[in-house]
Amino acid sequence: MRSEQEVNRAIEKYSNMVRQLCMIHLKSYADTEDIFQTVFLKYVLSSVAFESEEHEKSWFIRVTMNACKDLLKSFFHNHIVSLDEILEKPAEMREDYREVLEAVLSLPQKYRDVVYLHYYEGYTAQEIGRILGKKVNTIYTLLTRSKQILREKLGGDEYE
Repeated sequence: MRSEQEVNRAIEKYSNMVRQLCMIHLKSYADTEDIFQTVFLKYVLSSVAFESEEHEKSWFIRVTMNACKDLLKSFFHNHIVSLDEILEKPAEMREDYREVLEAVLSLPQKYRDVVYLHYYEGYTAQEIGRILGKKVNTIYTLLTRSKQILREKLGGDEYE
């Protein structure tokens, strides 16, 4: 782990560059701040010994660009719906979002976990099985049962 003095020096030296790279890639202030923190946390925890200032600078550029790419291709980032988008929808559509969220949150924990990991985080059944320590067929069963419960709670097939 790096010393506080090293970290402060790096932040002073590279913070503008990291933020500019993030804004170019992400076009979002909030995402830029998230990636900024991620990059400097990686720096704090990194044990890389830099050969020169140019090596250090290129490390920051590479880590920043990779973090931006990872965020842009993440399932969550691609499937997020902003509050503004929801508020722009007609009142009955906003009610549908709330109703679906309440239905998902009312599921028993074992169903909520697989629904979250599959539909919100984008994990496959095999990956969820490894994460939760369950067999793949068990995950498929939990997903099927959770969809049935949600269908019953939400009143039909319109939410498939």
